[in-house]
Amino acid sequence: MHSHSAAPSFYGSPQEALQAPVEDYLYLACLHEGTGVNAPDFLAVVDAESGQIVHETPMPNVGDELHHFGWNRCSSACHGPDRSHLIMPGFRSSRIHILNVADDPRRPRVEKVIEPDELVAKTGYTRPHTVHCMPGENVVVSMLGNAEGGGAGGFAVLDAKTFEVKGRWENGGPTPPFNYDFWYQPRKNVLVSSEFGEPNAFEPGFDLDDVAAGRYGSRLHFWNLAERSVQQTIDLGESGLVPLEVRWLHDPDAEEGFVGAALSSTMWRFHRANGSFAAEQVIAVDGVELEGWPFPVPGLITDLLVSMDDRFLYFSNWLHGDLRQYDISDPSNPKLTGQLQLGGVLGRPNDTDRDLNGGPQMLQLSLDGRRLYVTNSLYSTWDNQFYPGLRSWLLRVNCKPDGGMELDSDFFVDLSDRPGGPARAHEVRLPGGDCTTEIFQ
Repeated sequence: MHSHSAAPSFYGSPQEALQAPVEDYLYLACLHEGTGVNAPDFLAVVDAESGQIVHETPMPNVGDELHHFGWNRCSSACHGPDRSHLIMPGFRSSRIHILNVADDPRRPRVEKVIEPDELVAKTGYTRPHTVHCMPGENVVVSMLGNAEGGGAGGFAVLDAKTFEVKGRWENGGPTPPFNYDFWYQPRKNVLVSSEFGEPNAFEPGFDLDDVAAGRYGSRLHFWNLAERSVQQTIDLGESGLVPLEVRWLHDPDAEEGFVGAALSSTMWRFHRANGSFAAEQVIAVDGVELEGWPFPVPGLITDLLVSMDDRFLYFSNWLHGDLRQYDISDPSNPKLTGQLQLGGVLGRPNDTDRDLNGGPQMLQLSLDGRRLYVTNSLYSTWDNQFYPGLRSWLLRVNCKPDGGMELDSDFFVDLSDRPGGPARAHEVRLPGGDCTTEIFQ
C-alpha cells in the first residue's frame, strides 16, 4: 500500500501544519491551450523524488484551460468530508471538474463535470477561478465573468458533498465590478477579494489601452463573512493596478496580509486598525527599459505566498524572470533574503545551467516551508504574446530555515518534452495541504 495513507492531512493550527510529513507526490494542472496540441488538458501526478510524471488524468473535453484548483476540504475551517476531491475549473471553458482522489490518490479520476450552461443558469456567472472550501459544507469559487464575458464580482457555491451547484454565495447586495482571488479569515469574520479584469479584455491577450479604458481592476474588497456582503473597498490607484493574488497571514488571529498588484509590480500590506482596513505599499519592483518595448518592462508580480509560520513572503516577477523571498517578521517592512533569476524577457543570466524559457509564475510551498515549487505558464494567450514558443517547466527551490534559496538541480519537469506533445504547467497542489489551501479556524 502507499506510504502516504498514514500521513495526517488535517492540522489544527499553523504550528501543527509545520510538522507535516514531506510530500511524496504532487498534483499539477497542465493545459494544452495555446500549444497547438488539440487534446484535453490534464492533471499530472508528479513523483516528488524523481520529478517524473507518473500519471495523467485527462479532462473529457478540449479547451478548458485548467488554471487554479482546490480541495473540497482544508485543515480546519471546513468540517465535513475528507480531503477526497479536487475541484478543477476550466478558466476558459467555464466547466468545473470534480476529481476523486480518495480511491487512489496517485490515479485521480474525473467523477463529475459541471457544464457552463448549468453554472450560468444557477449563478449567472462564467470564468471560475479560485477554489476554497468554506464553512457550512460549501465549496466557493470566485467567478470572473457574466454570461457574456463582461466583468463580474461574485462567487458560485457548490455543495461540498454532492458537488451540486447551490447558486451564488453573496447575499444579493452590490458586488464588485471585477473579481479574481479571495481568502477568508473565519475567526475575524472577513473575506478579502481582488480584481483582475473583464474576460473579454484579457482572453484575447493583453492590450495596454484596456487598462486606460477601465477594463482592468485596482481594488481590494473586504466582505463580512457571515453576512456575505461587501463592507469596505480600497482602491489601490495607479500604483496598484491589477491586484491579483491575495493572502492573509496564516495565524487565525491575524488581521493582515498581502496582495500583489501585477501590472504596477507593487506589493501591498493590508491590515485592520480601528475597525476598518487600510493598505500600504511595502515593495516596488522598478520597470526596466528594453529595446522594442513601448514602456519600461514591469516585473509583473503574478503570484505570491506566505510561509505557514508567517515568516517569509515569496513572489514571482514573471516578465523580469526573478523569484524573491522576503523576511516579513515585521510585515510592514519586508526585507529581501533571497532572489533567483529563472528566465524572463530581460536576457539576464539564469541561476541554473538550463536555458529557461518563460519566467517564474505559479508558486507552491510545502507546509514545512522548505520546498518551493515553481511553474512558468501564466495564461495561454499572454504566454504566446510575451514568450512565443514557451517551453513549460516545473522546478523546485530549496528554502533555508533562516532565509535564502537555492535551486534543486536534480528536480526538473520538462512539459515541452512529452509523448503527447507539449503542455503547460500551471498550479501545484500538495496532497496533504500546502501554503495556499490551508485556512485555520
